[in-house]
Amino acid sequence: MFFYAPNGQYSNLVASQSTSMEFNRKQHSNDELIYMYRNLLLPRMIEEKMLVLLRQGKISKWFSGIGQEAIAVGSTLALEKDEWIMPLHRNLGVFTSRQMGLQKLFMQWQGNKEGYSKGRERSFHFGSRAHHICGMISHLGPQLALADGVALAYKLRKANKVSLAYSGDGGTSEGDFHEALNVAAVWELPVIFIIENNGYGLSTPVNEQYRCESLVDKAKGYGMEGIRIDGNNILEVYDTIRGVREYCIREQKPYLVECMTFRMRGHEEASGTKYVPTELFEQWAQKDPLKNFEQWLISEQVVTEMQVADIRNEFKQYIESELQLAFEAAPLIPQTTEELQDVYAKPPAESFLNPVKQLDELIQNGSPTHESRFVDAITEGLSQSMEQHPNLVLMGQDIAEYGGAFKITDGFVQRFGKERVRNTPLCESAIIGSALGLSLEGYKSMVEMQFADFVSVGFNQIVNNLAKIHYRWGQAADVVIRMPTGGGVGAGPFHSQSNEAWFTHVPGLKVVYPSNPADAKGLLIAAINDPNPVLFFEHKALYRSVNGPIPDAYYETPIGKAALTREGIDITVITYGSGVHWALEYQAANPEIALHILDLRSLLPLDYDAIRTAVGKTGKVLILHEDTLSGGIGGEIAAWIAEHCFELLDAPVMRCASLDTPIPFNIDLEKNFLARSRMHAFVQKLMAY
Repeated sequence: MFFYAPNGQYSNLVASQSTSMEFNRKQHSNDELIYMYRNLLLPRMIEEKMLVLLRQGKISKWFSGIGQEAIAVGSTLALEKDEWIMPLHRNLGVFTSRQMGLQKLFMQWQGNKEGYSKGRERSFHFGSRAHHICGMISHLGPQLALADGVALAYKLRKANKVSLAYSGDGGTSEGDFHEALNVAAVWELPVIFIIENNGYGLSTPVNEQYRCESLVDKAKGYGMEGIRIDGNNILEVYDTIRGVREYCIREQKPYLVECMTFRMRGHEEASGTKYVPTELFEQWAQKDPLKNFEQWLISEQVVTEMQVADIRNEFKQYIESELQLAFEAAPLIPQTTEELQDVYAKPPAESFLNPVKQLDELIQNGSPTHESRFVDAITEGLSQSMEQHPNLVLMGQDIAEYGGAFKITDGFVQRFGKERVRNTPLCESAIIGSALGLSLEGYKSMVEMQFADFVSVGFNQIVNNLAKIHYRWGQAADVVIRMPTGGGVGAGPFHSQSNEAWFTHVPGLKVVYPSNPADAKGLLIAAINDPNPVLFFEHKALYRSVNGPIPDAYYETPIGKAALTREGIDITVITYGSGVHWALEYQAANPEIALHILDLRSLLPLDYDAIRTAVGKTGKVLILHEDTLSGGIGGEIAAWIAEHCFELLDAPVMRCASLDTPIPFNIDLEKNFLARSRMHAFVQKLMAY
């Protein structure tokens, strides 16, 4: 048994009483046992070489898994090769057990372009779709939710598969751990969660991480089964995970496995191990997963000492030859064009062969239209997308039977079923992570934030997982997040803020913000068709106050293209969302001034060509938005105009934005807060030039 001493030191009764492990070969043949041994030995020998290279300055960083290899190797071998794994820093055995080429791995660790991430990622922060390995991010916890999404895809497809995700003992303290396990339990997903409990999160001992007797006890709180095992015994790991896999598939439920182990080196090599008591190294050295298994195989006459020596010599030659090939790779020469192109995934080839109709094309051809409210246009865009894409899954709080807070998905669960229209627990981070997991298995997803304000608790998944994944290792994030946003409805600081600018700074995201029903439908369809993560902002005050004609057909409004709402000669107003209607209302009330109104529609990417053309029409520019002044996208646009359109200007570029305060609840305070109340003063300033 394992226990934690009162002083916080990580102790092992087995290690203090016995120098050997109990291996049970069960029905494993000699060939199977040797295969396990080879898979256990290879990552150890690679690591030993990597530590030499680190000291020689030939790699920059290394996270050692020495002493923990049995967990990664045993669990990976227990899965089928096409089942997704979400590994972490110390899981080299996952990559080698999935037969990833060592030359390419060496190039990855050297930051070479021929590695798995084109030199863009470090150590194990990369993935490979071909090997069904999902690249981790440094925040650790968010990866667990991706396993939920993959398992959901398996469940929807009725495939007999599981996904597997690792967590360290420290990672179990993160909210993402709770959210991922909760969602997996509520949705009854075939996920295996493995905790590698090595006693320390960097230098923090487990007694400063949690107070439960054992981490596996957490399973009961989520309504799932769990087991605690010796993580250094490869046969125990393999047989346990194999059995757990069968359980998860048969019962369609998740399972938590706590693997007790120990990290024989620092969190990473630079951090050292001075904080670990010496006696722990002595105890755990006796439970070395490789040495014990090797000695047992020899004692059981599965292999001879000569065969062991031959295997080690074979691996040594293999490692040296693959390393030499990696060293001979051409040096990386940065290509700016390629770097920029790889931020976004390209649309699939079939979209070029069968292009979707475009809004402008339908208008020019006089296609049939009908009058629609803004809110109904969004519903129609979602409905037609659900019909067009059988692999599209909708997720959000109260979106099923209730129809969502704004009734946009009312009736969808009856039409498309609960598998595709899914109520979610209040786990925004896990649901966004699940959406990305669905994408790994070729599904599309739409996540509804009940209010855009609530996206803050899912921020990490968006800006670090969704946005960066294609640039990092070429995996598309086919996810749309709908964001009911904006003020004018007296809902106060947590239901009315404009937070679109939070995301326009993040490469890899797309941000759209329609102002009228036709664009609302078309941009939503375009967002769902786009293989990249798109944040779709929809202004709540426009839902039932704005009407307009929309084509009956299934069509797109192109992302990244602005629209000229009105031509004028006096002042160019660059705006979006509610600002478009403020400008039109101002124009109607002041016919003596001719405003040239440009509706951006997309905030990332911006249509710089349209902006330049609009600036040139009048030479006077007012950037109008509901967001606060400081940090709003108006600052970026103004800077770009000053840098690229200076010769076209007849006056300073001005920004009319909301006050730099949280948005207040009281209607009069809210009116004073909003940019609309100051628009006239800015127009008069510009007209005076």
